[in-house]
Amino acid sequence: MGDVSRSRDEVRRARYAVAAVFAVHGAVTGSFATRVPWVQEHASLSAGQLGFALAFTAFGASCAMPLAGRISHSFGSRTALRGLLALWTLSLVLPSLAPNMYTLCLAMFAYGASAGMADVAMNALGVEVERLLGKSIMSGLHGMWSAGALVGSAAGTLAAHLGSDARLHFALAAAVLTVLGLVACSWVLDLQPAEDEEPPPRFALPPRSALLIGAVGFCAVFAEGASLDWSAVFLRDRLDSSAGVAAACTTGFMLTMAVARIAGDAVVNRFGAVRTVRAGGVLAGLGGLLVVLAGHPAVAMAGFALMGLGIAVVVPLCFAAAGHAGPNPSQAIAGVATITYTSGLIAPSLIGGVAQATDLMVSFCVVTVLACGLAVFAGVLRTAERGGSGEVSPRAEAVPGPRP
Repeated sequence: MGDVSRSRDEVRRARYAVAAVFAVHGAVTGSFATRVPWVQEHASLSAGQLGFALAFTAFGASCAMPLAGRISHSFGSRTALRGLLALWTLSLVLPSLAPNMYTLCLAMFAYGASAGMADVAMNALGVEVERLLGKSIMSGLHGMWSAGALVGSAAGTLAAHLGSDARLHFALAAAVLTVLGLVACSWVLDLQPAEDEEPPPRFALPPRSALLIGAVGFCAVFAEGASLDWSAVFLRDRLDSSAGVAAACTTGFMLTMAVARIAGDAVVNRFGAVRTVRAGGVLAGLGGLLVVLAGHPAVAMAGFALMGLGIAVVVPLCFAAAGHAGPNPSQAIAGVATITYTSGLIAPSLIGGVAQATDLMVSFCVVTVLACGLAVFAGVLRTAERGGSGEVSPRAEAVPGPRP
C-alpha cells in the first residue's frame, strides 16, 4: 500500500513540475516577442530582412528536434530536460547581441534549435505522466505554456515601456528563468531506457501515424498563426478599428486560448479527444465565418474568440496522440512538432500573399476552411483516447507502483 501511495505522490509532483517547465518555456517566447522591435532597430534591419532572420527560428527547430529523443535516451529524461531547458532559457540572450542580419540569423537558428529540443523533451515527459495518471493533462500543460507566455510578454512590455536595453532585459530574464527551470526539473520523472532498448536514430523520418496527426495540428496552428499575426490588421484595415481595439482583439484571442487550454482537460476526459476536436472544429469554423462576414469590430472579435476556443486544445491532443501512437514517443512527437512549426512559419506569409493578390477576407476564408478540416479529420487522434486508459509505458519503469 505504501508503494502505491508513494507512486501516486511521485507522479503528482511530476505533473506539477512538468507544468512549471511548460510555463518557463512559454515565458522565454513571450519575453522575446515583446522586444522584436528593439532587436530589429539594434541590427538595423528592414522588415523583409527581419522576416528572413526570424524564419531561421523554425529552421533551427526543425533541424534539431529529431535529436531530442537520442539525448533523452543517452542521459535519461530528467538530465536531458534539465540541460535542454537551460540551453533554451540562456539562448534568449543571443538575439539581443546580434549586430546585423547575418549574426541574427545564426542567433535565431540556435534559439530555435534549443526551443525545439526542449519542446520535444517536455512534451514526451508530459505524455508519460498522462499515461501514468490515466487521464488527459496535455491541454492543461499547454495552457501553462500560454500562461507563461503571457507573463513573459507582460514583463517584456514593462521593460519596453521603461526603455530598458534588451540585452539587460534578456540577461535578467534568462537568469531568472534558468533557475526556475532547473528547480522544476528536479521533480520531473527520471525515465531511463531499458537495458536492451536500442537508441533512437539521430535523424529519422517521422512515422506515417505522426504525419496524419501532424496534418490535424497543421490546420490548428495555421489558424492560430493567422489569427495572432493578422487579427489586428483585419480589424484596422477591413473594419476601420482604432489601434487600441485592434490590439485588444489579439490579446483577447491569446487569453481565450490560454483559458480554454487550462480548462480543456476536463472536457477531453469527459468526451474524449476525437469528439472534443470535432466540436472544436465546428466552433472554429463558425468563428471564421463570423470573421469573414463581420461588418462590425465586435462581431469580428467574437469570431476570433470562437476560433481561439475551438483550436485551443488541438495541438496538445496532437502531441498526446503522437506520444501514444508508437514505441518511440520522442520521434513521433518530433515529427508532429516539425509539421506544426512549419505551419506556424508559413501561415503569416501565406495569409499576406493571398491578401496581396485578392483581399484579406479571402485569406480568412482559407483559414475557415482549414478550421473546418479539424472536424472532418479528428478521427486520426483516436490513439490519444486509448492513451488515457492507464496503460503504462515500458519506459516508465523508474516509477514504482502497480502495473495494469
